[in-house]
Amino acid sequence: MNTVSPTDYEMHLFHEGTLYEGFRLFGSHVIKQEDKVSTRFCLWAPNAEIIRLVGDFNDWNGEGYPLHRVNNEGIWVIDIDHNLQGALYKYEIFTKEGNRFLKSDPFSYYSEIRPGTASIVYSLEDYKWNDHIWMQKREKKNLLAEPVAIYEVHLGSWRKRADGSFLSYKELAHTLIPYVVEHGFTHIELLPLIEHPLDESWGYQGTGYYSVTSRYGTPHDFMFFIDQCHQKGIGVILDWVPGHFCKDANGLHQFDGSYLYEYENEWDRENMIWGTANFDLSKNEVQSFLISNAIFWMEYYHIDGFRLDAVANILFWPNRYEKSESPFGIQFLQKLNQVVYDRDPSFLLMAEDSTDWPQVTFPTQYGGLGFHYKWNMGWMNDVLCYMETSPESRSHAHGKMTFSLLYAFKENFVLPLSHDEVVHGKKSLLNKMPGDYWEKFAQMRLLLSYMIAHPGKKLLFMGSELGQFAEWKDKEQLDWHLLDYEMHQKMNVFVKELLKLYSRSRPFYELDFLQDGFEWIDVNNYQQSIFSFIRFGKREDEHLVVICNFKDQAYDEYQVGVPKYGSYREIFNSDREVFGGSNCINKKVLKTENQAYHGKPYSVKMTIAPFSVSILRPVKHRKERKGNGKEKVCSHVTGRGKGKQASFIDTKSS
Repeated sequence: MNTVSPTDYEMHLFHEGTLYEGFRLFGSHVIKQEDKVSTRFCLWAPNAEIIRLVGDFNDWNGEGYPLHRVNNEGIWVIDIDHNLQGALYKYEIFTKEGNRFLKSDPFSYYSEIRPGTASIVYSLEDYKWNDHIWMQKREKKNLLAEPVAIYEVHLGSWRKRADGSFLSYKELAHTLIPYVVEHGFTHIELLPLIEHPLDESWGYQGTGYYSVTSRYGTPHDFMFFIDQCHQKGIGVILDWVPGHFCKDANGLHQFDGSYLYEYENEWDRENMIWGTANFDLSKNEVQSFLISNAIFWMEYYHIDGFRLDAVANILFWPNRYEKSESPFGIQFLQKLNQVVYDRDPSFLLMAEDSTDWPQVTFPTQYGGLGFHYKWNMGWMNDVLCYMETSPESRSHAHGKMTFSLLYAFKENFVLPLSHDEVVHGKKSLLNKMPGDYWEKFAQMRLLLSYMIAHPGKKLLFMGSELGQFAEWKDKEQLDWHLLDYEMHQKMNVFVKELLKLYSRSRPFYELDFLQDGFEWIDVNNYQQSIFSFIRFGKREDEHLVVICNFKDQAYDEYQVGVPKYGSYREIFNSDREVFGGSNCINKKVLKTENQAYHGKPYSVKMTIAPFSVSILRPVKHRKERKGNGKEKVCSHVTGRGKGKQASFIDTKSS
């Protein structure tokens, strides 16, 4: 055995908080030099008195396998004169207080499958990537002006084998990816895949930040999955948890007998809600550990982005009675995002932030946090609250649907209908909808259509596209049997068509984050709960008119103001029979009247279906004679018979 010391420069950068490729120094590495092969192990544990390497190669007896301390700040190293590829190992740590711990390697690339907790010596160097076309295109794309439709997935419960066991990364590559492509999503967002002991934590309480979970296969298997995603044109976003970690004995908690990775002060350290420990973001070494981890996933796995979990828990001290900013958390986020941006500006960084913190998506040089996107939790909460309100009472909750447009362009937002909204008794999206069977499906289509038309990128949790009645069951697969039933089949067809419409309709994404991309037509119709607005593309002549009816009334000859003279065609209606609706649609071209309405210079009269979204597009290159008509507004109102074609009753509107 030899001791191969890290360089003084590497150690200096690590303790300074700027060693951004710490995974090359720490952990286990098989090193080949000419005809010699050895395995080096490197660890940071300043409070340790003695550290020994134990594993299946020495019968878990550390006698004769001591690590050597190479600096005063606690970096230890050992070099074994053997190729230990595939070996199981841990660190046996004896503290200055006389305690003994067996710890997994914080920088391990691979881990023993649960309930085992050992680290595994594993090389990531020899995977042959075939995604160079995707990576080149990614560099040139500006996703702020591109369609982004994210399918959020928990790999352990999307689909399972017949015996109830997990699908492997390779099996998921052959099943999940074609499914995502078929439905029209642009990205997959994976719930955390760092190694974690408890299935029920969904990966949010991790022990191995550099170790992709072995539940579904090897690191190379996961590389294959991502490679296949890229070859099929799908981006991959990882849910990443840099704020807190689980307190299992083999993990980071009290790693060397001291509070090394977590805050020393109990009030700052303990995460009372989740029973986890908060990372001590004031420590330079912890910053090196976490920022290196981000670079690691970018480099070795070609990940396209992170969704940072629980950003509020980083921005603010967790256990203060009043909101108290954490300067360490703020500085860490800015530092992390700037380092990642400098490395690759095309890598996406999304904040799951439930606060009103300003400038989350502003560049760090202008005082922002430096994220590309922020989850719009306010929109999600308001919209779901509105949808759960009975239709006859929605006029009293009208402001919940309009409030988001007061701040929609202050940040770059993602509209999330995520896993958090369909678990722990919150009910599935479909079952949140009030009313009978038909009305639930109609309002579910309405909700998803409204999300697509509203400014912001889109995120939908798995199963919603099937119209699941049950909320997410994390120990079971999705309710695939529902596709044997007509309304669920039609819901699935609807989602495919909706995402197809989204991807081909530039006004729905080109100016997502600019006020110029949105304009209300009628924001004040609380009596009928009808909202109408315009989405604009970059070209002056390109726009879409969106009319959303949140009540069970149908209208004939409903008048809507429009900005362009000529005629409009209905290109999408959520009430189509093929989607499970009553087919109360506008088949014919809608000719404009030279009559101002809703503050717009022209107007059209159209059919409005119950619980529906209708999307109109101007017909181009059509010569029409301008005419003058009397000002007349005809609203024909009806209640919808259950599951039946809508009929109309003539009434005058006020």
